[in-house]
Amino acid sequence: MLNIVNRRYWYFLISLLIIVPGVISLFIPPALKPGIEFTSGSMMTLRFDGPPVGQQALRDEFKAIGHADAVIQHSGENTFLVRTRMLAEEARDAEGAVTQPGEKAAIVDALSANIGPVQITSFDTVSPIIASEIVRNSTIAVALASLGILIYISWAFRKVPNPFRYGVCAIAALLHDALLVVGVFSILGKLFNIEVDSMFITALLTVIGFSVHDTIVVFDRIRENLRRGVNATFEEVVNHSLLQTIGRSLNTSLTVVFTLLALYLFGGVTIRSFVLALLVGIVSGTYSSIFNASMLLVVWENGELGRLFRRTGDRQALARGR
Repeated sequence: MLNIVNRRYWYFLISLLIIVPGVISLFIPPALKPGIEFTSGSMMTLRFDGPPVGQQALRDEFKAIGHADAVIQHSGENTFLVRTRMLAEEARDAEGAVTQPGEKAAIVDALSANIGPVQITSFDTVSPIIASEIVRNSTIAVALASLGILIYISWAFRKVPNPFRYGVCAIAALLHDALLVVGVFSILGKLFNIEVDSMFITALLTVIGFSVHDTIVVFDRIRENLRRGVNATFEEVVNHSLLQTIGRSLNTSLTVVFTLLALYLFGGVTIRSFVLALLVGIVSGTYSSIFNASMLLVVWENGELGRLFRRTGDRQALARGR
C-alpha cells in the first residue's frame, strides 16, 4: 500500500518553497497593488469608434490632460479600462445650471478631439471613506470566517479524541491557501500591475470555503476509520483515509479547474483577476487538504513538534555550554 503520510516533511517543504517568494514580496512595499475600492478613485470603460486606437497613444493623451497616474488596460476591440484619481464633478449654481464642466466631460471632449469619437460605457467612483470601510469590512469578514470554521469543525468532530486539533489543522490549511493567493497577487502586482479589488476578497473567501470543504472530506473519512478501528496506529488510519479520498478530491478539483481555465481564457478581462485568484486558490486548496492538514494531524498526534522543539533547545543549550 502506498504510504503518503511517511513523506509528510517533503510536503511541508514544498509548501514552504511555494509560499516564501510571495511572503518576501509582501514585505516589499507596496505589499499589494490595491484597486479603487481600497484606495478611492475613478474607473471607466472607454469605447472608441473608428480606426484602432493604440494603448500608448491613449496613455499619452491622459498624461497631457493631467492624468499621468492613469492605469490603462486593453479590454477588447477599441475598448479600454482606465483607472485614475477621483474625478471632480461638474459645478452647478442654485438653479441647477452647469457653471463648470466636470473632469469626466473634459476627458471625453479631449479624447474625442485628439484621438477620435469615444463613449464611456461604464463609470465608477469610490470615495476615500467608502474605501476605508471596504478594507475594514474585508478584514473582519476573513477573520470571522476563520473563527466560525474553527468553532464548527471542533464541534463537528467532538466525538473523536482531541477535536480542537482538527479545527486548528483546517485553519492552518486555509491560511496556507490564502497566503499563497495573496503572495501570488503581490508578485503579479509588482511585475504586471495586477490590482486587488473587492472581487479579490470574494475570491479569497471562496477559496477558504473550498479549502475547508476539501479538508472536511478527508477528516470525515479519518473519523469514520477511527471508529471502525481499521488500522493499528493513527498514522495508518490517516494514510488509509487519504488513499480512499484522494481520487474524489482530485476529480472534483480538476472539474473546477477546467471550468475556470475556460473562463480565464474566454471570459474577458474584467473577471480575469477574479478567476486567476480562484485557480491558484483551488489548486492550493486541493494540495493543502491532502498534504498539509492531514499531515499536521499526524505530526501533532505523534508529538513530533514537541520533540523537534526540545531537540532545538537542547542544541542551543549545548552550544551555550561550549
